[in-house]
Amino acid sequence: MTIQVTKRDGSKEPLDIEKLHKVVWWATENIAGVSASQVEISSNVQFYEGISTTDIQETLIKSAADLISEDTPNYQTVAGRLIVYHINKMVYGGATPWHIYKLVKHNVEKGFYDAELLTEYTEEEWNTINGWVKHERDEQLTYAAMEQFRGKYLVQNRVTKTLYETPQMCYMLIAATLFQDYDRKTRLRWVKDYYDAISTHQISLPTPVMAGVRTPQRQFSSCVLIETDDSLDSINATSSSIVKYVSQKAGIGINGGRIRALGSPIRNGDAYHTGVVPFYKMFQAATRSCSQGGVRNGAATLYYPLWHLEVEDLLVLKNNKGTEDNRVRHMDYGVQFNKLMYERLMQGADITLFSPNDVPGLYDAFFQDQDKFRELYEAAERKTSIRKKKISATELFSAFMQERKDTGRIYLQNVDHANEHSSFKTDVAPIKQSNLCCEIDLPTKALNDVNDPEGEIALCTLSAINWGSFTNPEDMEKACLLAVRGLDALLTYQNYPIIAAQMATENRRPLGVGIINLAYFLAKNDTSYSDPEALKLVDTWAQHWSYYLIKASADLAVEFGACPLNEQTKYSDGVLPVDTYKKDVDELVVHVDAVDWTGLRTQLRQTGIRNSTLMALMPAETSAQISNSTNGVEPPRAFVSIKQSKDGVLKQVVPGYARYKNKYELLWDQKSPEGYLKIMAVLQKYIDQGISVNTSYNPVHYEDEKIPMSVMLQHLLLCYKYGHKQLYYFNTFDGAGEIDVDKMNETQTQQIVIEDTFEEECESCTI
Repeated sequence: MTIQVTKRDGSKEPLDIEKLHKVVWWATENIAGVSASQVEISSNVQFYEGISTTDIQETLIKSAADLISEDTPNYQTVAGRLIVYHINKMVYGGATPWHIYKLVKHNVEKGFYDAELLTEYTEEEWNTINGWVKHERDEQLTYAAMEQFRGKYLVQNRVTKTLYETPQMCYMLIAATLFQDYDRKTRLRWVKDYYDAISTHQISLPTPVMAGVRTPQRQFSSCVLIETDDSLDSINATSSSIVKYVSQKAGIGINGGRIRALGSPIRNGDAYHTGVVPFYKMFQAATRSCSQGGVRNGAATLYYPLWHLEVEDLLVLKNNKGTEDNRVRHMDYGVQFNKLMYERLMQGADITLFSPNDVPGLYDAFFQDQDKFRELYEAAERKTSIRKKKISATELFSAFMQERKDTGRIYLQNVDHANEHSSFKTDVAPIKQSNLCCEIDLPTKALNDVNDPEGEIALCTLSAINWGSFTNPEDMEKACLLAVRGLDALLTYQNYPIIAAQMATENRRPLGVGIINLAYFLAKNDTSYSDPEALKLVDTWAQHWSYYLIKASADLAVEFGACPLNEQTKYSDGVLPVDTYKKDVDELVVHVDAVDWTGLRTQLRQTGIRNSTLMALMPAETSAQISNSTNGVEPPRAFVSIKQSKDGVLKQVVPGYARYKNKYELLWDQKSPEGYLKIMAVLQKYIDQGISVNTSYNPVHYEDEKIPMSVMLQHLLLCYKYGHKQLYYFNTFDGAGEIDVDKMNETQTQQIVIEDTFEEECESCTI
């Protein structure tokens, strides 16, 4: 009896083994080191009456994915092709893609695409665009990439898992959407160029853009920075703003440092202040009250200064030792430092803690004027009438580092570096916090009401340049130009649920263009994180990257006008990031101008800048998988990573493994994070915002496999010395999540790692 197979439309037909063979042979065609028969044998498909074609296809995909290993890395492309075939059948009803105009009409009618795609472009233009869509590029996407596409990016019904587009259509429609307001005589050229750049992964885009641009949704900023004042109205406005933006898939940075400490008088002593913890609990509840577009819980990092009177209790909010009453575990925390705090540590002196409301002007001076802060701080220390507490700087720094080590997610911001090496003039636009992932540095103003037009919620829209895609630094110029133009157009296209965010974004037009695939870039250029020779290489490339981004924005200012608050930027005075970096970095690499900084300074003084910020080095988990790149600027943890997330288990092989496996420097092989930290310092030299810098330690490199506090503090001081603005995760290799060693040989155990994706980790910043 012939087995009947259930097709996607519910009809049945006899099982055709030959058709299955053809699909698998197509998936393995022209790929070295793979076998179609091995995929079929490994699948061990148990055919039964009524089995669905979807089940058959998913079994084949899993079979190919299971074969991905260090010895057979190319099965990741086979598994990717099998997913492509599966998706094409779902979207088009067969292997042949539709004309893009047909797809747009269909999805506009269904409500999946923005209706403006039909009104802004003619059918003739869609015919032209259709000729540029390179569907064959889908066939080069890896297993991890295709799983991310169908799990996160492709327009779909998340309940039924039905997809309504394929990756190349996604890329092309993003390009068409972003450039639809450009001059009709030239816009198709921009559409084509941008499509080619993003679909060949010269440029990487963040989750909100990939999933949202072309749909009716119009909020694509990845990072939101919200500041609260020391008042109930402002705290309530902050909570409302958090809810609105979490629902729009954004990651949240909260400045909660101004709230007065426990025991402060309220209404002239009529009431006793409950301290900051109850209000931090409010922010946590707001963050987790709604999900990021139905995909995952919201995520936030809350910032406060090291000298806050409640800091001893605040430092332990995330650990597991207390009760729920005195813990706020489902947010991350950024502790703010400055030069005076480090001096006290070096001197073996005390740090004095204050409630911000007890020392007028101190909190603002902390960000705006370091000399004034020192004056007010030392004066307050001498006054007996001011409530205060002294604590040993060594004890306080050690407590911070211990909590950072134990939780992995207590971060650091050096507010003096963040302001002195900022693109903003600190007297009018100080940086008072960072974002969820510690790479965004933008001005904020507290709201007194959610509709307060005088407040300022900072938004940053992200993308990244894939350094691994280029042979020479000059080759990046066009990609940088396109990255800036695409994001700038996005700011005009998107909507803003809160007026304070709209006005801030329209007035400042901030962007954050980062870097991905740095580890591959280093390996390809025969160097590594620990190699001092890498510093000069990175310096040269970073110069070009930074120059091209700033030049693109300066040219946009000529074409479309400078941002309205251009005069609040250092750029308006011709002052560049290369002019304000910590000069200690010159110890690492001698500065030599590799580009025309002088000409750019002159242009900026004359015409201003379109975008008040241009750079930010964000994490890049999802983007790295899409483009088969190494994660942002991070070293890989293994040659083959098995990443666990809500979408399942994904295997990914480092790019160029066969050729460069002996050049890669794996994270846990590094005896110290110093090489990595020095490279980040060189990169920071050219960046007007920040870097999501991690500190990572493998205890096996230390006596008794314990990381000494002195070593951790030494690296903290090194980061300050070389101008680091923020520190993000603290990673410790402890064997957790490792593969069962009994099931693998020694080599594989060293080179394959299971990585857990944190529930709270925002998928917005992690492009």
